[in-house]
Amino acid sequence: MTAKVKFEQSHGVAYVTLAYPRRFNAMSRAMWLDLRAVFERIQGNGDVRCVLISGQGAHFCAGGDISEYTAFRFNETSLHEFHEVAVWGALRAMLACDVPMVAQIAGNCMGAGVELASCCDIRVAAESAQFGAPIARLGFPMAPREAALMVREVGLVTARQMLLEAAVLGAPEMLQRGFLSRVVADVDLVALAQTTVQRICQLAPQAARLNKQTLRVLNSSPVLTNAMPPASQLPTHADPLSALLVTAYGYADSAEQREGIHAFLEKRPPRF
Repeated sequence: MTAKVKFEQSHGVAYVTLAYPRRFNAMSRAMWLDLRAVFERIQGNGDVRCVLISGQGAHFCAGGDISEYTAFRFNETSLHEFHEVAVWGALRAMLACDVPMVAQIAGNCMGAGVELASCCDIRVAAESAQFGAPIARLGFPMAPREAALMVREVGLVTARQMLLEAAVLGAPEMLQRGFLSRVVADVDLVALAQTTVQRICQLAPQAARLNKQTLRVLNSSPVLTNAMPPASQLPTHADPLSALLVTAYGYADSAEQREGIHAFLEKRPPRF
């Protein structure tokens, strides 16, 4: 089955489905581009009152499609383009969307899945769902803007556990830490998500869009909104994360990243 992002609209609801079930809905490069186009389309559609984003089948999103990584991750230019154009282009389109977004999270929500969920306003999850960003096992860090987004939503303590310890946390724990709105038994997840969406659709759509604009300003961070200027134009008081972006992808050709990705693809433990 071809990896894709499905889009359907019905009765004021935009249904966005991550569809790559044989890889637990891991995000391919094509899916990131699809996602950006979908949310730009939603933003311009005044008939949409709510967005429900979910994964096809038993999982939300297991991260990135590692089978593609050897094609671009070992070159700094292509790695930078992947994160700053493909991935961040999609995440930024989600963050810029004025329509309320509900994430329906089942199964694995890892790496890219946590980033996607972090863009949503309300996150409901099945009791068995699991959350993490264990990319250190693959020998590379999280991209700066993506890490800033995750920290803002999961909290610094949780982000440190996920990135430095490769910790995987259950839904009840993520509810306690404030990342999730509600957790229910697995069989009740779809019903809860639909009830949440319908509740939003019954409210004033203009108020919802204006509230999202206000909340965005109150919760804004320069690294999540600003375009990256050339290094020569960075002021001395530039945001530290923005300055970091100048060299953030220098690890592209590193031995650790190569070993981590190859070990995963070869189904063996990495030797760092």
